[in-house]
Amino acid sequence: MEGLTLQANKRDILGKKSRFLRRKGITPAHLFGHGLESLSLQCDTAKLQRIIAQAGTTRLLTLEIEEDKQPRSVFIREIQREACTRALLHVDFYQVQAKEKIRVSIPIVMVGEAPASKQKGRNLIHGVTSLSIECLPDKVPPKIEVDLSSLMEVEQAIYVRDITLGPDITLITEPEQLVVKVSEARVEKVEEKVVEEVAAEVTAEVAPEPEEEAKQKPAE
Repeated sequence: MEGLTLQANKRDILGKKSRFLRRKGITPAHLFGHGLESLSLQCDTAKLQRIIAQAGTTRLLTLEIEEDKQPRSVFIREIQREACTRALLHVDFYQVQAKEKIRVSIPIVMVGEAPASKQKGRNLIHGVTSLSIECLPDKVPPKIEVDLSSLMEVEQAIYVRDITLGPDITLITEPEQLVVKVSEARVEKVEEKVVEEVAAEVTAEVAPEPEEEAKQKPAE
């Protein structure tokens, strides 16, 4: 897979004044990492948008910072967006060391079709949507695919323990958690329930009160 490279410049404009950068098509950013002094950066918004679309938060990037002699290997750790317009507000980069393992959350992607779900009245029940793993930075997969074709029968399920990962990847997520399951759809018998409720109301209306019942009972 071809590597992704992004250019960044060091940033002097901080705090609320950063809004002036955004108006010029520049997104404020921060770079941090284990044992690393945080750096305030800025990136071209259009180029950053393209990188985010390709990399998300699970692909290793090469970050080239002006005046730095060596590029840095980073992941996008956090993306902040404006609530209504979804415009970029801020991005955090996390610098990694080539030989230092990291923990990341990788999205689960369903592939194929479950034969058991084709019958009417059956649904796919989804559990966890991502896996927490630990590995070296260059071993991080962009996604984890789960093949649904093995689900042949109703109530058959795939758990975290059933997912095969590479030998260099350590699973952190609890193995017994559900990933996906085929279940019968719950159909509530509304008509029967309504009839039962109406019958109960009628019985309550005609049932004699305890005192009246005692008066009607003939003396022994």
